[in-house]
Amino acid sequence: MPGIMMQGTASSVGKSLMAAALCRIFSNDGYSVCPFKSQNMSLNSYVTMEGLEMGRAQVLQAQAARVEPSVYMNPILLKPTSDQKSQVIIKGRPYMNMDAAEYFAYKPKLKGMISKIYHEIEGKFDLVVIEGAGSPAEINLKADDIVNMGMAEIADSPVLLVADIDRGGVFASIYGTVMLLDENERKRIKGIIINKFRGDKDILQTGVDDMERLVNIPIIGIVPYMDVKLDEEDGAVDFKSIGEGEVHVCVVKLPRISNFTDFDAFKFDDDVSLKFVSSPDEIDNCDMLIIPGSKNTIEDLRWLKRAGFEEYVKSFKGILFGVCGGYQMMGKEISDSTGWEVDKGDKEAGLGIFDTVTLLEAGKVTSNVEGEALGCSVRGYEIHSGKTSGNRRPFVNIKRREGKDADYCDGDMKEGRFYGTYVHGIFDSSKFRESVLNLIRSHKNIAKRQGADLWEKREEEIEKLASIVRENIDMKYIYSLMRKDHD
Repeated sequence: MPGIMMQGTASSVGKSLMAAALCRIFSNDGYSVCPFKSQNMSLNSYVTMEGLEMGRAQVLQAQAARVEPSVYMNPILLKPTSDQKSQVIIKGRPYMNMDAAEYFAYKPKLKGMISKIYHEIEGKFDLVVIEGAGSPAEINLKADDIVNMGMAEIADSPVLLVADIDRGGVFASIYGTVMLLDENERKRIKGIIINKFRGDKDILQTGVDDMERLVNIPIIGIVPYMDVKLDEEDGAVDFKSIGEGEVHVCVVKLPRISNFTDFDAFKFDDDVSLKFVSSPDEIDNCDMLIIPGSKNTIEDLRWLKRAGFEEYVKSFKGILFGVCGGYQMMGKEISDSTGWEVDKGDKEAGLGIFDTVTLLEAGKVTSNVEGEALGCSVRGYEIHSGKTSGNRRPFVNIKRREGKDADYCDGDMKEGRFYGTYVHGIFDSSKFRESVLNLIRSHKNIAKRQGADLWEKREEEIEKLASIVRENIDMKYIYSLMRKDHD
């Protein structure tokens, strides 16, 4: 039984980071370990070296486990395209757009695939850390479940239930979750972890004792609230401002924003403050305005105009940077030839900064790329629909694609302050991020700085996370559940 599963009382209780912590703890203890999440719903995705798309949470967990990210760690990815529909990605490739009813009817056909992939992984590693989604107590979704208790059954794995005490009602959420499960499902829960605790644990003890008696499941850890700078899942993210530095970066919070982890790297630049904005009225001081990716570019472009950003950028004097959908919006026009995002033949005038036009078509480009921009090496990944033409001054020279030599141009730039690219994760490249920020620093007459190495910083944060979790949960008990002996 080499698998253990993290489930939660709700979304955003800390399942992803708890799974990452266990991956690093097991790896530090000498085990080969692999993360796994059968189905992920997220607008933050990553492209593997093979050009396959997967959720970013499993990429972080793979780094924690010290293994290369693989799409088999997340075989099903759902990317919402509207309030009603999601793009269903299976084994890294888009399958089709489905509404909830269509996907619910299709789910049973995926169970065999998930089982096969999981058991192949199980045979290659000492341990597998499985992550659930949302809550196992969503009783309207329990039929043909493939991500919570249904996945635990496939893996025949013990379950640890994570609950968030920071938002209140932790004991009610634990009790309610357990009581809504059937008897066999309850038996799978072998331990409860109370997460994000602030205060004196002694004061909590009477509640812990009562809860253990009520549900007959041990509470095996009370983990304190942790300030770790690691990627978040986007199910319940509140888009907090980051930092209080002199360099002010604002990201437009589009209604259908995607891959907003593109900007997590700025967390490690001490003189940068990052703010997500929904209106120009929220901008009081901005050196660089970023238009991010979108899961429905035309609709978000229309929203951008209604919100007043079209007028704002006309008088904006700082750097304007567009990534993926944001780059498309900076051109003259976006049109949909096949009804990929909106009605077939629908089109919308862009912001007109670049002379580019974008034609949206069925299908998607997903590529892991390396290249050069502003004299700096960059790497990242393309995830986009549509083709853009008419770029006058390409911004990124792509030299490698999916691990093979390449030679093509990406994006556009203008006047030394307008930049657009399809390359997600471009700011993760420390020298490039340093170069862009130093342009701003020079303009503001503040000292230039060296960009932090993102991989090293994430390693530091993962070790910090693992150390805190190890100190506050009963690892000996967890190893006993997995039939592994470890002090």
